Amino acid sequence: MLVLIAIGLVAGFVTAVSPCVLPVLPILFAGGAMGSRRRPLAIIGGLIVSFSAFTLGGVWLLDELGLPKDFMRDVAIALLFLVAAILIFPRFGQIVERPLYRLSRRPAGDLGGGFLLGASLGLVFVPCAGPVLAAITVLGATNEVGWRAVVLTVAYSVGAAIPMLAIAYGGAAAMQRLRPQAQNLRRALGVVVALTALAIAFNLDRHAQTAVPDYVKAIQDRVERSDRAERELARVRGATRETSADLRDYGVAPGFTGLGQWINTPGERPLSMSGLRGKVVLIDFWTYSCINCLRTLPHLRAWDRTYRGQGLSIVGVHTPEFAFEHEEGNVRSAVKRLDLDYAVAMDNDFGTWNAFRNRYWPAKYLIDARGHLRYAHFGEGAYDTTESNIRALLAERKNDLPAPVRIADRTPKARYTPETYLGYERLSPEQFAGDSLAPDKPAAYRFPRRELAVNEFAYAGQMTVEEQRFVAGLGARLRLHFQAEVVHLVLGGQGSVEVLLDGRRQKTVQVDGSRLYTLLRQPRVRVAQLELRFSPGVSAYAFTFG
Repeated sequence: MLVLIAIGLVAGFVTAVSPCVLPVLPILFAGGAMGSRRRPLAIIGGLIVSFSAFTLGGVWLLDELGLPKDFMRDVAIALLFLVAAILIFPRFGQIVERPLYRLSRRPAGDLGGGFLLGASLGLVFVPCAGPVLAAITVLGATNEVGWRAVVLTVAYSVGAAIPMLAIAYGGAAAMQRLRPQAQNLRRALGVVVALTALAIAFNLDRHAQTAVPDYVKAIQDRVERSDRAERELARVRGATRETSADLRDYGVAPGFTGLGQWINTPGERPLSMSGLRGKVVLIDFWTYSCINCLRTLPHLRAWDRTYRGQGLSIVGVHTPEFAFEHEEGNVRSAVKRLDLDYAVAMDNDFGTWNAFRNRYWPAKYLIDARGHLRYAHFGEGAYDTTESNIRALLAERKNDLPAPVRIADRTPKARYTPETYLGYERLSPEQFAGDSLAPDKPAAYRFPRRELAVNEFAYAGQMTVEEQRFVAGLGARLRLHFQAEVVHLVLGGQGSVEVLLDGRRQKTVQVDGSRLYTLLRQPRVRVAQLELRFSPGVSAYAFTFG
């Protein structure tokens, strides 16, 4: 529990000193300058409450009410304009804040108004939550939030609030020095709040965030992902103990549960954990359209060739992300195309995924010859460490091992546009810059008149936006302002996609079946605008970048 709280506090603090909070800072300073010394506390209290509530349950609530995902952002902008009007027009402020008197014995605009301001800022601040809250967002969307999620969210909120509170108190200190000009300063700060709200409404805040180097991202990722594998493994099997291989022992590994078709096994018969006793087993959770999974496969193939004869057995547990990945024929074709010779099992119902309490594509779990869980790694990279642990477990039973595998680590190191989903189920309101969606119905879309910010995308033409994808109609187009070297897109159906970069035609991609397609491969990372023009019937699921 204490470790969980510490991780949330530090991750929140790091986020609060990142460029992500740029649009919040002038409002915090302005809000803290008006009212008593307790007003900054009220502002931060409102921020913590609204941020925590919306992070934990906002997505689920919006789905239940049938509201668009960016509804709360619009509410936040409206509240900021309301706060600006209160500051600029004192009489209007007295009318609006009268219902808030009961929150404080102070004059209008003190604790009640401060809490209202903080609540609006909390909604603006939600998109800043990093990987530490990714799992919580998914749980909130499915209404499965537990006490750990609540503790982590509140700790993250408090950690982020600490430097923000200092900024709000800075505004209060400035007001003390300029008290003779209080009324003029109040109106000036109201104008600041209004201009900031206007900037957020036109997405200028995102331009500012991407223009400033995200100098804390590496620190944030390190804090939020520190000891992640250790914590996840402990969650699967509880207590641990050290062993002679200098690897922790997490107890008996979960068995294979709820698996369907097996591929690359003798007679395609299912394997069992008990039947694999005496071997070192590497479980790889993957799916064939995931670029992160695909980039790990050269290492898996090499380990299989090098160590199979030494007692290593690799089992690829194919757990689908998209509907077409449930199809046995598609998975078989992918296994053959990707030259995978080790066992692959289809986990369409997430039975083994849930038995391991896994949450990541890709994820690797190492199990020793006694059937005990010993190590895990989530995501790409750390190949040397994983191989070293494979060798250590093999060496417990065998000493004459071949030389280690030498394959370059192709894990991307630069900052890229995040994975971008195009169906409404996982569409990010912070990335989608187009009109409101018409779920599951053919509709006409238009590109926005303004320039897209980095990482934003929009639709145009006729298309049907479904849960996991959109299906192109006449004149279907997509624009994406991206930052990457390589652009991949999961496509399906039959047809073609014309690719334009900054208005210049690059190539036409022929679509023949559902899989990952590479649209662009550039010599270096760059920021540019991609436009895609789809023939009718082609479907698009998600972008990934490298």
